[in-house]
Amino acid sequence: MPFVDLHGDRFHYRLDGARQAPVLVLSNSLGTTLDMWQPQVEAFGRRFRLLRYDTRGHGTSLVTPGLYTIAQLGGDVIALLDALDINRAHFCGLSMGGATGMWLATYAAQRFEKIVLCNTSARIGTLEFWATRIATLRQGGLEPVAPGFMERWFSAPFRARDPQTVATMRKMLISTPLDGYIACCEALRDNDQRESISAVRLPTLVIGGAQDVATPPADGRFIAERIPGARYVEFDTAHLSNMEVPEKFSDAVLKFLIG
Repeated sequence: MPFVDLHGDRFHYRLDGARQAPVLVLSNSLGTTLDMWQPQVEAFGRRFRLLRYDTRGHGTSLVTPGLYTIAQLGGDVIALLDALDINRAHFCGLSMGGATGMWLATYAAQRFEKIVLCNTSARIGTLEFWATRIATLRQGGLEPVAPGFMERWFSAPFRARDPQTVATMRKMLISTPLDGYIACCEALRDNDQRESISAVRLPTLVIGGAQDVATPPADGRFIAERIPGARYVEFDTAHLSNMEVPEKFSDAVLKFLIG
């Protein structure tokens, strides 16, 4: 597995595709790894050089101590681009990855061409929501809450139709380092970009899920309304829209990036 050292912190990444192709960064959601993007690898890889990575505290990237911030997670992306000598790229992030993308589009716009923000919110949840989740995790870990998470990640029809994918993602969730997961929860707890995203001037696509209770479609529409010229697309999915309708998701992203 390829790793890169960013200011003393080890990050796991994958860089696939032709060297001459434009780069597309894919950023994972809370409780997943870079493998959550596997349904898009073939379709995206035909047009882009794909840079996937495990967010700080996830997968086999380093679990650093202390509070994380969305600014820190965004800074990790810039450091990764620098380390790999990539000057500019497109960016696509889902949920936590989308929050990272909003920060990058606001504060590091010169490094990006277009931004895709999927199943995310400028302000995810409430302080009470995150306090309850963090307390529950500290008491019992991830495994006891995994069934409830699968109900939030996937719609009931999808869970019935594809139990193997659900089982794979459940395993990915419970394999996430608990300290890293909680630290990213704290980053999302303290994140509020409802005002700052109005400064974004990059071409932006926002994707929502009609059955997404974690980041409801109203939150996606809010982002699209706040960012000048942003487009909004909605699928009949729960939270992980890229996995529920991979072909539709990939087509929408490719049409936006290539158009």
